[in-house]
Amino acid sequence: GASVLLLRACLVLLASPIYLLSFLGIWEPFCRKVFFPFVLDKLSTVHDKKSKKHKLELFRNLPDFRGPSGALRLLEIGTGSGSNFQFYPPGCRVTCTDINPNFQEGLAKNMKKNQHLQYERFLVAAGEDLGQVPSGSVDAVVCTLVLCSVHSVSSTLREVLRVLRPGGAFYFLEHVAAEHSSWRYFWQQVCYPTWKLVFAGCCLTRELWKDLEEAKFSELKIQHISLTMPWMPIRPHIVGYGVK
Repeated sequence: GASVLLLRACLVLLASPIYLLSFLGIWEPFCRKVFFPFVLDKLSTVHDKKSKKHKLELFRNLPDFRGPSGALRLLEIGTGSGSNFQFYPPGCRVTCTDINPNFQEGLAKNMKKNQHLQYERFLVAAGEDLGQVPSGSVDAVVCTLVLCSVHSVSSTLREVLRVLRPGGAFYFLEHVAAEHSSWRYFWQQVCYPTWKLVFAGCCLTRELWKDLEEAKFSELKIQHISLTMPWMPIRPHIVGYGVK
């Protein structure tokens, strides 16, 4: 209660230049165009090292969801700089989407490194509005470290189910809220407002497994894991997939 509010106020004071820039309308465009793409690229490098074994296991059965034509049509929500490309099977036809179009440098670099894939197109679109993608048109949807920052998790999952063909799969790896009785959750609550401002809307305390359980997947596999990220309140994660 009071201790959380007091420590939040201390963080606001420390980050007061960012709050001032936000009040003046300068921070959001700067964050979107410069800060967030740069920082996310650096954080992704660290996170990929920590999560590599989990991603290798997660995406191991992707080929099982190939469509009747034998091709695997994959849509990634929040592609960013394309750090997941290395885990996709050869010949996979990838459609990239992101609400932020300012990841071109990192995306081009990862596309060049992963020429075993076929890149279909890049769409500037939010996870809640994939209207440019026809219903039932993809075999797999991938979403990693994105559901924390969408405006509506339930709307995003409805769009996922819409674009997936029957029998297709949704793959996810996301950081989530810690146990409510833990010190980690206490610090997530303390950091929440400033973290959300600095990291482009990222929410630390979402219990995303509940949203996934409420979505209409015919089969759902969720595993709770812990990834050690130094000095960051995003250690608890969930990983798994759901089948339409």
